[in-house]
Amino acid sequence: MSETKRNRTLIVGGGITGLAAAYELTRLGAAGVLIDQQRKLGGVIQTEVVDGCVLEQGPDSFLAAKPAAAELIRELGLGEELIGSKDDGRVTYVARRGRLVPLPDGLMMMVPTRILPVAKSPLLGWATKARMGLEYFHKPPKETRDRAAGEFISEHYGREAVDYLAEPLLAGVYGGDVERLSVDSVLPRFVEMEKKYGSLTKGVLAARRAAGEQPSRAPLFQTLKGGLGQLTEELERRIKPACEVVAGRVDTLLRGKSGQWRVKVGGRWMEGESVILACPAWAAAELLKEVQPQLAALLAAIEYSSSMTVALVYRKDRIPELPPGFGFLVPLKERGALVACTFTGAKFPYRVPDTHAVLRCFLGGTSGEETLDKSDGDVVSAIQDELQTLLGWRQTPGHVRITRWRRAMAQYTVGHEARIRLVEDIRSSLPGLHLAGNAYSGIGISDCIRTGRAAAQAAIAR
Repeated sequence: MSETKRNRTLIVGGGITGLAAAYELTRLGAAGVLIDQQRKLGGVIQTEVVDGCVLEQGPDSFLAAKPAAAELIRELGLGEELIGSKDDGRVTYVARRGRLVPLPDGLMMMVPTRILPVAKSPLLGWATKARMGLEYFHKPPKETRDRAAGEFISEHYGREAVDYLAEPLLAGVYGGDVERLSVDSVLPRFVEMEKKYGSLTKGVLAARRAAGEQPSRAPLFQTLKGGLGQLTEELERRIKPACEVVAGRVDTLLRGKSGQWRVKVGGRWMEGESVILACPAWAAAELLKEVQPQLAALLAAIEYSSSMTVALVYRKDRIPELPPGFGFLVPLKERGALVACTFTGAKFPYRVPDTHAVLRCFLGGTSGEETLDKSDGDVVSAIQDELQTLLGWRQTPGHVRITRWRRAMAQYTVGHEARIRLVEDIRSSLPGLHLAGNAYSGIGISDCIRTGRAAAQAAIAR
């Protein structure tokens, strides 16, 4: 085997993580092979344009506060395509008793920072409002432990705050169970505030004072005008022809006696100095069962939830006006099929022409896995029933796009950070093996890009 083939890096997984890793290898002049089961790269990032409407089948944006995605976009020369969410209209509603109630002003996630808007809001009862006020006097704990996010928020603000604030917000982000998600992993900033101040409200107010009380003008979310598919397509263009792209399933992963890594794809063996597993943790676990059983067991223990996105495209002249704002969340206590719904044109005006409206619906998660097994017709009918209740109208969309993502969203359950530390300890004992993706230190697009590029840099450093 040639020196180039022995020194190259094998990347398993052609989603945004694997593409970012392959790009970093290419940028630094290193050889790589990118392997994915699908011929179309990009993983859950898939974009379609229908009647001038940009429809995302997976994520539609990324948090502006995490810089890795925007930095890569600018590096690729796509900076002029970068747009932010229209935050002056950022009203989010929560379903309660069959109607949409806006989240009160002054909330940072589920932490209140303004008294009057919370006091006036019909979303929460007076007992919860009183408890939120008294939370300011909450004392720092004598000792801390990783807890479920639901338990953590309940200790500070009560059960109703969990049901109508924490649960819908976290379900919308993680597709997970608030009673099982690790607060250390999903709300680390609030954990630090509790340690320092006791009160989360006091901690948020102190952080704002330290920042100078000036509201940030940066958008909460960023994306690309033409869809995130622009990013994956440009990455794919950049890595060719320097990085070989192989369509196929990796059946076997082995580590040779000389330390080389070997993969078998459709009867073809390939060898490299390093391997980056940029696939879901459960898929990495399958490949590592023979190489390192303990590591495989730890990766297999990282849970995943499934999700479904349903885009409904309407002509505006055929539907009543939508409520002002980004969309709504449906708490578990009120939930049917819908977990959340985004009014795409309000969030990102560039994505939808003035003549149309797009409702981007989210279903599934740990509380709705069975929804993915329903027929397309039953799914759309259930959504229409719920929209009729919450929005007051039922119209037939001009276009419908349904995408099912099975076992796609990693769940950071209680003890996640301890598990990942152990994963890293074992992984580091296997030179040339690198793990990247949404299962380890962040689930967003920026996290995937950051871990993919870091894995590539580590592979080259070896």
